[in-house]
Amino acid sequence: MKIGLQIPSFTWPGGPERLGGNLAAIVETADRAGFDSIWVMDHLFQIRGVGPPEREMLEAYTTLGFIAGHTARARLGTMVTAAVYRHPGMLCKQVTALDVLSGGRAWLGIGAGWNEQEARGLGIPFPPLGERFERLEETLQICLQMWTGDRTPYQGKHYRLEDPLNSPQCLSQPHPPILIGGGGERKTLRLVARYADACNLFAGPQLPHKLKVLRDHCEAEGRDYDAIEKTALFGFDVGEGSSKVGKLIGQLRWLAGMGIQTVIGNVKDVDRLEPLEVMGREVIPAAAAL
Repeated sequence: MKIGLQIPSFTWPGGPERLGGNLAAIVETADRAGFDSIWVMDHLFQIRGVGPPEREMLEAYTTLGFIAGHTARARLGTMVTAAVYRHPGMLCKQVTALDVLSGGRAWLGIGAGWNEQEARGLGIPFPPLGERFERLEETLQICLQMWTGDRTPYQGKHYRLEDPLNSPQCLSQPHPPILIGGGGERKTLRLVARYADACNLFAGPQLPHKLKVLRDHCEAEGRDYDAIEKTALFGFDVGEGSSKVGKLIGQLRWLAGMGIQTVIGNVKDVDRLEPLEVMGREVIPAAAAL
């Protein structure tokens, strides 16, 4: 099992003046500790469950570029980009730039998007759910075409690209891996089976059922189910003095038993850095053996 770090909050002591330094210290520590990947949310306002909308929220791809400059080995991506926030051609260029400048470490994490409040707040068109899924599928098609170097004009229902040129081309081959977030059984998991290299689901007892649905979609699409990496969102709490490490490893063993290969989550008190070091010493090696 691999472990990824998600950074969902940028509200740390010192405020905006120290935010860059704090983030650099966090990702440098995580990179040294052996986290397989580092992810940031693609949100514009802070989300419910983490804090009020007014809390600090950095733009995702600018932040990933900063993180790339402070890390050497961890893969980098969004958890996950709302497809309707960026034109597909621009999104492909952003992910490609991240891939090239990081030495081939980019992921495309993507979904249909859900946070209407932030979109309306900043004037971003936010169509109904059915259209958002249509746009998500066209975005996936456009990115995959651009990453092959095929400059044939693209004409979809929502997007038209006259010359989908992508230069420089990505370093990851055949392209940056695609992760689709969400557990919707009719649309999301079908798109995973059709286009993605990884799925991302919420941790919980529903996982075996969601993975069974994904397997069924793979059979219908003629896709190898085992070729799709199964990831889950989680929260890591090592406790004071590593007091909760044993419990945490047990939880990871439970997820592995349900078929999860990579667990991605926030680390409690991440700005203290010590929890990341504990993860590197005690949790990541144990997870690798699951």
